[in-house]
Amino acid sequence: MSNSVLGRDPFASPGAEPAPPKRKSQTKPKAKAAQAKAAQAKAAQAKTTQAKTTQAKTTQAKTTQAKQEARVKKAPVKPAGASPRLPGWSRPKEPDRKRHEIESYDERIDCQELLHTSGDTIHPLRRALQQSTFFLQPSFYGRKLGQWALKHRSLEVDSFGFDRVYAKKAQSLLDSLYDKYWRVEVLGAEHLPDRGRVMLVANHSGGLPYDGLMLKLAVERAEGRLSVRFLLEDFVFHFPFLGAALNRLGGVRASQDNARRLLEFGQTLAVFPEGAKGLGKLFGKRYQLQRFGRGGFVKLALRTGATILPVAIVGAEEVHPMLGRARSLARLLDLPYIPLTPTFPWLGPLGLLPLPSKWMIQIGPPMDLEGAGPEAADDPIRVMAWSEQARSTIQDMLDKLRRTRGHVFLGPGTLDADPNRT
Repeated sequence: MSNSVLGRDPFASPGAEPAPPKRKSQTKPKAKAAQAKAAQAKAAQAKTTQAKTTQAKTTQAKTTQAKQEARVKKAPVKPAGASPRLPGWSRPKEPDRKRHEIESYDERIDCQELLHTSGDTIHPLRRALQQSTFFLQPSFYGRKLGQWALKHRSLEVDSFGFDRVYAKKAQSLLDSLYDKYWRVEVLGAEHLPDRGRVMLVANHSGGLPYDGLMLKLAVERAEGRLSVRFLLEDFVFHFPFLGAALNRLGGVRASQDNARRLLEFGQTLAVFPEGAKGLGKLFGKRYQLQRFGRGGFVKLALRTGATILPVAIVGAEEVHPMLGRARSLARLLDLPYIPLTPTFPWLGPLGLLPLPSKWMIQIGPPMDLEGAGPEAADDPIRVMAWSEQARSTIQDMLDKLRRTRGHVFLGPGTLDADPNRT
């Protein structure tokens, strides 16, 4: 076939001429020109945007600087020495108080509505239960007790813990126990010296140290001494509030150093050589003196030159008749004993109330130490002999006073009875 036949369009009409082919060299310059024109327009637009942004920043900076300069000019001139304010500093605007108060009031109303429901939505039984549980909380009673304690005590005490304000508040209670409840009678008050160092050596009983308080009150009434102190065992301070209360009323923790300092200060001292063994005696061994230790009170009297007066106290044994001891529970609480009496712990807190027994206190004549000086305190044989002499004297006085007293709770109630009667 010829070239003319191959190059002809088979669908074209026989008489039509073929279209000439397009040349690439004619279209390429037009596309390049369009692209260059678009790039130039884009670059011009970017340049215009950048110029506008720069101009806006410059205008904003000038405006800010002008405002700062105006504020600095309006600010009052500070005196010399005052710290300069930073440029642009201005006093903050005060908030709208009225609006703030309204918003706070609205917030308080909202909180009250959320936290406290109205009375109509709470059942009366539920409200009563809530009030009762509030009074059953231990923190409520602890707070009340703390307020009462702060109200009835002073902020200053002496070097041994005596509180004059606390003692004055409790004086009416002690007087009622002394005069009406236990009806205490005192014999031998004439043996108390007018001056000098005095040591009262007495028997110990009752489960709790009531005898120390009553002996203190008896001596103060008889002789007018205002500074009678009595020694307390260490375990008393393990009980809640008991040790602190007795300490503020005149009790002092038992130790040789405390006793010596008290006597050197010229205060009358009451000691109980039986210690915890005397307080914890069972009712079957009432008024039977226990061992007086190693004669520590005799050594103290010899070294300080104090006069020893034996004292017998009848009535304290029946205050809390001890039928037994709870030893296992006492060991858990780090106590020497927990008493089991006819009322405690069977009656609960009411079992702690003391019984109204009849009390009698007899003060014996001073002991004769044969003019011994401080050096005799280093002789254990003589010290133990004087200690045993004091113990036997107090035991004889106790036996006679028991027969003089008569009934445990009623008693004769007369001071005319002869304590030497057998």
